[in-house]
Amino acid sequence: MALKPEPTAPFHSVQYALRVLESVSRHGNGVTDAQISRETGLPPGHLAPLLLTLRREGYVEQVGDGAYVIGASLLLLGSGAARRQALEGRLQHALDQLRDSVGAAVYLGRYVDGEVSVVQVSDGPLTPAVNEWVDFRSSAHASAVGKCLLGQLDHAGRRDHFSRHRIARLTSRTITSEKVLLAKLEAQPATVPVLDLQEYAVGTVCAAVPLTAGATAGCLALSLPVEDAHRLREAADTLNRRAAPVLLSLAL
Repeated sequence: MALKPEPTAPFHSVQYALRVLESVSRHGNGVTDAQISRETGLPPGHLAPLLLTLRREGYVEQVGDGAYVIGASLLLLGSGAARRQALEGRLQHALDQLRDSVGAAVYLGRYVDGEVSVVQVSDGPLTPAVNEWVDFRSSAHASAVGKCLLGQLDHAGRRDHFSRHRIARLTSRTITSEKVLLAKLEAQPATVPVLDLQEYAVGTVCAAVPLTAGATAGCLALSLPVEDAHRLREAADTLNRRAAPVLLSLAL
């Protein structure tokens, strides 16, 4: 089973961020933005907002003379259990920030060993998570998370998934034709959020955007009560624009 070729947008900035972190890590006593620009090939106009984001996330710090050094967040990402705990903490913090930005419950989904998995959720009293009334592993055909993850697989990978998970009608809006669903997944643009308009659960609408790190398909998703459906596309666009810190955490 293979992933489809990964699109260069919208997360190409993460590749640049990793190059900046490599540059900073080579200079234990600090490095100026001018030197980082020379080493990475990034012009100052592109480097400045990237450094601002890395500072905000705690991956780099600026010392008294204006030079940049490795930040506390990156130092925490060592190895073993400590690294896993630090990574989960960074991801949860990023998800919480996204939740507050979009005003909706936010989910991190992965496709691992042929199964859909929601690995982390950020919700709250004003942004409740969807009721998982059917296991996400067996409802990928209806959920935004599942469709977004399946959309990152090749045709054989999707057919394999549906051979193991029967396409069942969950609501009156659920697509139950494998042929129709495969065609929709194939036609889905990589840069456009995947929507679930009450296909998984009556009363809930969802959206998901790809978040691929390495060879594993991933996604970020959000859910809203149907009375807030008018906010769905704008919230999905915000989720897409602000996903880079989550992808950076995954990449590290």
